[in-house]
Amino acid sequence: MNALWASMGPQLWPAFWTTLKLTFFSAVGAFVWGTILAGLRVSPAPIMRTFGTWYVNLIRNTPLTLIILFCSVGLYQNLGIALAPENSNFIKNNNFWLSVLGFSLYTATFVCETLRSGFNTVPLGQAEAARSLGLSFTRVLSLIVLPQAIRSVLAPMGSVLIALVKNTSIASAIGVAEAALLMRSEIELFADQILWIFLIIAAGYMVITLTIGLTFGYFAKRLAVKR
Repeated sequence: MNALWASMGPQLWPAFWTTLKLTFFSAVGAFVWGTILAGLRVSPAPIMRTFGTWYVNLIRNTPLTLIILFCSVGLYQNLGIALAPENSNFIKNNNFWLSVLGFSLYTATFVCETLRSGFNTVPLGQAEAARSLGLSFTRVLSLIVLPQAIRSVLAPMGSVLIALVKNTSIASAIGVAEAALLMRSEIELFADQILWIFLIIAAGYMVITLTIGLTFGYFAKRLAVKR
């Protein structure tokens, strides 16, 4: 156990820090793109609704591992699309941002559907009153519907974020040095202490996910829309 901790201990924080960074940047990207998709799904323009529907159904039902591998193999290795500047850490940084792109594209579909369910909680009369005053669909959505929808879906949005935290382990498939890759490397070195390795990594994920769950639960109660 002492040998395991001497090997694993110094690497725990860097590994989970990478996990936290993956989660943060992917969550930002997923929220922005997911909000746009939600707007497309309820747009009065048929072509926009069709695009939003097809995108959500296609990406949501595609295994996340395939999306991450496509970002690495398809975008970078075959198309030469790089997301990091050329320097000594290019491969490391590029794989990180390719993972962020993949997680954002995938998680945005769940953000979209969560927000869309929140749209249904906003009384239809409010949107109709705003349209009667001459406000465009975009302004009605951004000024009236979206703020209330976000407040009503904070708790399920926390569940989406928790799922994203756990999904970041897939980034190890393209060599991103996060917690799951650390676990894999430690198992190769200390196969006889696999239970302890699992418990340590699981405890780290549990701290992150419980914190997110409690935080979103608190704000969901504080910011709930009064009906």
